[in-house]
Amino acid sequence: MSSTDPLAPPSLDYFADLEVEVGKPQVLGQSPRGMRRLVPITGGRARGNGWTARVLPGGTDFQLIVSDTLSELDARYGLETDAGDLIYVQNHAVRAAPADVMAKLLRGEPVDPAQVYFRCNPRFETSSKALGWINDRMFVGVGVRHPAQVVMRFFALV
Repeated sequence: MSSTDPLAPPSLDYFADLEVEVGKPQVLGQSPRGMRRLVPITGGRARGNGWTARVLPGGTDFQLIVSDTLSELDARYGLETDAGDLIYVQNHAVRAAPADVMAKLLRGEPVDPAQVYFRCNPRFETSSKALGWINDRMFVGVGVRHPAQVVMRFFALV
């Protein structure tokens, strides 16, 4: 395909690495769509090209445990860059794994990340002049869940 082809597959540009610290999940119970959990976001760090930020406490990962092998995640939280700029993050994700691996994840136990499909689609909003371009782009990412932390790498679609 030609690089001038408007339907060529997008390429990926590295955007940032995030380490998001999480607290103990609050289980809201079984609903018709699955089990609902709220996971508090307590802090963390983000690093991108030319910028760093802290993850602000007070966010939440709204989880729907669809089945014993599939979870749908909707995390919402804020970042504050070292320059003082604020960024709102809303990250939709899918996490799939064999039932025994998913059960360990839900209990907060460590698992081999290679056994878990964790893909996400973060969106960003900011009034930052330096990072304002992120308001107008689509992003994708990959993640790894640790017992008290989620580590993700985000890429801009170009």
